[in-house]
Formats: sequence, structure tokens, C-alpha cells
Amino acid sequence: MILSEAFYRRKDVVKIAQELLGKVLVTNFGGVRTSGIIVETEAYAGATDKASHAYKSRRTARTEVMYMNGGTAYVYLCYGIHHLFNVVTNIQDEPHAILIRAIEPLEGIGTMLARRGKEVLQPLLTAGPGALSMALGINTHHTGMLLDSNEIYIEDRGIKVSRKDIVACTRVGVAYAMDDALRPYRFSIRGNKYVSKGKGL
Repeated sequence: MILSEAFYRRKDVVKIAQELLGKVLVTNFGGVRTSGIIVETEAYAGATDKASHAYKSRRTARTEVMYMNGGTAYVYLCYGIHHLFNVVTNIQDEPHAILIRAIEPLEGIGTMLARRGKEVLQPLLTAGPGALSMALGINTHHTGMLLDSNEIYIEDRGIKVSRKDIVACTRVGVAYAMDDALRPYRFSIRGNKYVSKGKGL
């Protein structure tokens, strides 16, 4: 079942980031379907979060999509190389977002390997936000796309992740955010080999 608008449009970005664990991210481009179980997420709490692109309600051509209603894709280019896929949450003009950091491959693994230039299935295929976007064929062209489209969507397939199996730690690459860098807003499934190796603070 594709996640509803109501799932994304709740106020608690941290709770949504936790609940996305175990959900399945699907892409379907040109009839080529790829998917994976979300195993790592990172929450960004908008205008009050120094690590967020929308801190102090900053609005730019790139971040304007963060102010759309929850259930929208926000894809941006990092270091001019990596396309990072985020899920916009909350209601319009409340710019919360969740970075999807890692998935466990499910469908279309051959296509993912080809996109990543790999020959053998291993965790590095989709462990890390840039890697998973490349494997799934996601790029900045898809920013602003609604997550109930035929091309990109997230499903609930009944995979349950218990609270005791959710690991919370600090986010990656946000030392500039000072005290906000210490927020335990990165969540992963305990023991999953596809969780990225990125180190928080």
C-alpha cells in the first residue's frame, strides 16, 4: 500500500523518520522498476534546526520545495556529485524533511548494479544517500515530484521494525550546526548490513 498524504503531513518529523524504517522506496522509470527497504533515515526540523537547509525560514530556488505539502520529493546535489533524496513532511510552509540514507535492495537488483557500475551485490550498492539515489535512478530532475506518482513512491508492505531495533544517533556532516549537530536525529535498523558507515558526532 502506497503511503498516504496523511502519513507525511504530521508535525513530528522525528517520529516519521523512525516510521519510515521498514517501508519500501520504489522507482519506476521507463517501465524499469527498482526498490529497497528503507534502513536508515535522518530528520531535519526546518526553521528551528541549524542543520536544515530551511533554518531561519531560508527560502531559495533549491529549498522552495521544502515548503510544499508533505509527501513531496526534495532531491539536491551534494558536492556537485551526489544526488540526495529527501522526503518533505509536515504541511505547506513548514519545511521539515527526512534524508533517506540507506536501503536494502529488493527488486531490480541487476538494474541497480548496472547503474552503480558494480558486478556483485554488496552493502556498498545502496549504503549511503548518494549510492541509493544512483542505484534507484533518482536525480535532481525528480525534485518536487509527489510521492504518490507512478515513478517514485513509498510503500508499506507490512515489514515491522520494533522500537528496540531502532538505533538513534547524531547526523552525518552537520558539525557546522553547533548544538543542533548533537540532536539524535539519525535512525537505522539495528544490525542491518546496508546501514551506511557515515559517522555522526
